[in-house]
Amino acid sequence: MNTPIRKKLGILPLTLLVVGSIVGSGIFSLPQNMAESSGSGAILIAWIITLFGMLMLTRIFQYLSIRFYKINDGLYGYVREGFGDYIGFNAAWGYWISAWMSCTSYLVILFSALGSFDCLSFFGHGTTLPAVITAIIFLWIVHYFVLKGIYRAFLLNCLVTFAKIVPIGLFIVCVSLAFKISTFKIGFWGTPQLGSIIDQVKNTMLYTVWVYLGIESATVYAARAKNIISISRATFFGFAITSLLLVCVSVLSLGIVSQQELAQMKNPSMALVIEHVVGSWGATLINIGLIVSVSGGLLSWLMLAAEMLFLAGQGTQHTVPSCFGKLNKAGTPSNALWLTTCLITVLIILAHYYQSGYNTLIQLSTSMVLIPYLLAALFVFKLAVQQGKAYLIMIGALGSLYGIWLIYAGGTVYLLLSMILYSMGLCFYLYARKERSLPAFNYLHDKVYAIAIILLAIIAILHFYITPN
Repeated sequence: MNTPIRKKLGILPLTLLVVGSIVGSGIFSLPQNMAESSGSGAILIAWIITLFGMLMLTRIFQYLSIRFYKINDGLYGYVREGFGDYIGFNAAWGYWISAWMSCTSYLVILFSALGSFDCLSFFGHGTTLPAVITAIIFLWIVHYFVLKGIYRAFLLNCLVTFAKIVPIGLFIVCVSLAFKISTFKIGFWGTPQLGSIIDQVKNTMLYTVWVYLGIESATVYAARAKNIISISRATFFGFAITSLLLVCVSVLSLGIVSQQELAQMKNPSMALVIEHVVGSWGATLINIGLIVSVSGGLLSWLMLAAEMLFLAGQGTQHTVPSCFGKLNKAGTPSNALWLTTCLITVLIILAHYYQSGYNTLIQLSTSMVLIPYLLAALFVFKLAVQQGKAYLIMIGALGSLYGIWLIYAGGTVYLLLSMILYSMGLCFYLYARKERSLPAFNYLHDKVYAIAIILLAIIAILHFYITPN
């Protein structure tokens, strides 16, 4: 059954989707992660560069949502409009894979966090047999909840997002009141062991690459939004809220404990920082907040994964098999959701039996979501050059440069290995072309792209075989 999509989502649920997608587990370890390789001064510089770069990407998504208001496919639709079906398909495919693999990592982190409590120590680091079994049960409970209605799932996501913001907000208030500028200034420009300021900034920005993943999530639900303005505003508000949370958590922590002490802390370091201020109850609250936050992140990314596969499969111009473009009576992309949940289940089992292989898959899949970001920025730059608009050229150029930096910082080796997963998508694309009675590729450049992906995948397999570590 293909139920018509109801346009119900306003600014608030879309904004909370963006916030819920971005704020997962990373923010709880951010103080230690950034202090590990940089002094306070370098961290401030890194945030300034990151905020500027992400603002450019945010403006790009805002521009595309308004300029191409008739495109209801979000990020996938923009890339397809700019570069054709095959490149558009790869944007959707890479995003989908990255999204459902992120769900797997959220489950592992969730049960690892639960395993930190003495009464639940049998969960270990999240990949023990009890953890895997319980994670699968929890995953399928979430699956059936989403299956019963996407708008009901959105309501739950709103509640969970509010719940995860509360402990983070409390952390910010507590450390703000206890902040000492003298502590913040200790080792302000780092130590000789950390290297030059440029090296410190670069190393710190390797962490900021990941903290904004999900900034585009409002555009994914463009077809369900009440109006185009809701998408644009939700993207900006989501960026503003998460930026405030991330910067405050990272920077204010340096006024509670010195950079060197913070760098040695165990994660989640937020818990240990607030423990310095209010005692052990604060650490317990942050650990509970981590569990709630990761659970909410799982819900957000499961919804996004299913929605992206649905968008690529709907309509007469679908680029994946049309069976994934169907909605059930509750308005949920059920077929896309079933496949997504099954694959997450398989990967969780893999995490138990083959930890190193699981870690590699997670790392390389994360880089896949960065490619659609770059493609969207390049599309805006392409339009800007055609139209000769200086302001748009600046946004497109800076957004593209930042997109290239994101991919580089994410790891070129993992980008190469991700070509293996991209090459697997070719079967889906060719089947969809057959359904539409179209040739495999319309243009020569699409053939070149496909051949390049296959060749890079072969090189990646050889690289992985020769240097498995």
